[in-house]
Amino acid sequence: MPRRSIWKGSFVDAFLLRMKKNRESVFRRKIWSRRSSILPEFVDCSVLIYNGKTPVRCKITEGKVGHKFGEFAFTRRRKPSRTNKGKRGRRGKK
Repeated sequence: MPRRSIWKGSFVDAFLLRMKKNRESVFRRKIWSRRSSILPEFVDCSVLIYNGKTPVRCKITEGKVGHKFGEFAFTRRRKPSRTNKGKRGRRGKK
């Protein structure tokens, strides 16, 4: 996957840069910018990341710094595996 140039730095939306200065405004804040990078100033904050339908709660830890917000709010549902259907599989089909 191509990386962003090092001289440009990581991308952070303008409103997140303003929130960075006032740490209290970051707590329980809805974030629509999934493409923004997580900065070290956001550690130990709980944010709501929009996944296209509903906001998903996410606690920012040190391991998430440098990643994008969108990586932690999945946009698709997981399909359950079909291996646990039983011996006959689907009932009613012949």
